[in-house]
Amino acid sequence: MDVLEKVRKNSKQQYLLGFGLIFIISLSCYLSIDLINYHSVALILLLAVSLLAMLFEVLPIMLIAIGSALIWNFFFIPPRHTFHVGTPEDVLLFSMYFVIALMNAFFTTRIRNAESKVRDKEEREKTIKLYNTLLNSLSHELRTPISTIVGAIDTLKENSVKLSEENKMELYSEIDIAGHRLNRQVGNLLSMSRLESDFIQLQVDWYDMNELIHNVIQNNQDGCSNHTIIYESNDQLPLFKMDGALIEQILHNIIHNALQYTPPGSIIEIGVDHEESLCKIEIADNGKGFPEDKINAVFDKFYRLPNTATGGTGLGLSIAKGFAQAHNGSIKVENRLTGGAKFTVIIPAETTYLNTYENE
Repeated sequence: MDVLEKVRKNSKQQYLLGFGLIFIISLSCYLSIDLINYHSVALILLLAVSLLAMLFEVLPIMLIAIGSALIWNFFFIPPRHTFHVGTPEDVLLFSMYFVIALMNAFFTTRIRNAESKVRDKEEREKTIKLYNTLLNSLSHELRTPISTIVGAIDTLKENSVKLSEENKMELYSEIDIAGHRLNRQVGNLLSMSRLESDFIQLQVDWYDMNELIHNVIQNNQDGCSNHTIIYESNDQLPLFKMDGALIEQILHNIIHNALQYTPPGSIIEIGVDHEESLCKIEIADNGKGFPEDKINAVFDKFYRLPNTATGGTGLGLSIAKGFAQAHNGSIKVENRLTGGAKFTVIIPAETTYLNTYENE
């Protein structure tokens, strides 16, 4: 595909390749003139011009079409090796070939250019839609916590003496929650920026998955007062060589998504296993699950399910997928038969056991 793009942008290469192909086809037909008649040669050359018209610009293909007509006349139409045409029927046939070749070349390139403009327009519309989605998400997700922080600080400054200790603690709590929310959204934007720029460089080391998961659960404690997170440490797990910070971010985004969008009282279960050199992590909940016709879109950037609670930019699961792919791994989601959704993260990683690691 890269070679074709270079040819499309280089007129000299189009002339060389076009006339070269016509020459090779004409030479092959000339050497086989006893097996095929000159009418068949016309069809073969027309086919070649039509195929080239799908790739080349209009001026090169027009000149190639004229050249193919002259070659067919000189080498194939009786009497051969002259531009003189012997019969009125052949004059008409040559004229028709000439006109058809030019029209075919012209209209094929016009159609291709029109299709290209349609694709460009669709890409622009898609980009504008994506930009508007991002702008709307950011305007809400960044402005809301900033407004909360500014409002709480103003209240503390203006009414510090009048406020009770309980009211002050409530305002401090609002500032803390808003600060964490703001930090999370900025972090998501920075992570997506790294993924978009292919700037991910894994910082691999040996990690205990039990410890990573407990860290993620601890960091989500503030959001799980109405939920239950269940994880039983698996002492049989080896150490995995991976980027621990990115793995924590994957787990955090999935668990945070479950805490945000499942009903109060929902249970989130986490399980870890390993198969040969693969680390397999399953995160399941007993919420409502995903609509079957929307489940394939949950990892798209800025995508949020219709009629969901406000909050979030729709980047969390997309980032989780990107970080998994950075490990040459995968992540998928499916609805459980008993209700709810299950995310499965598979990460290829070297393994070793603690005793072996300590001996090293």
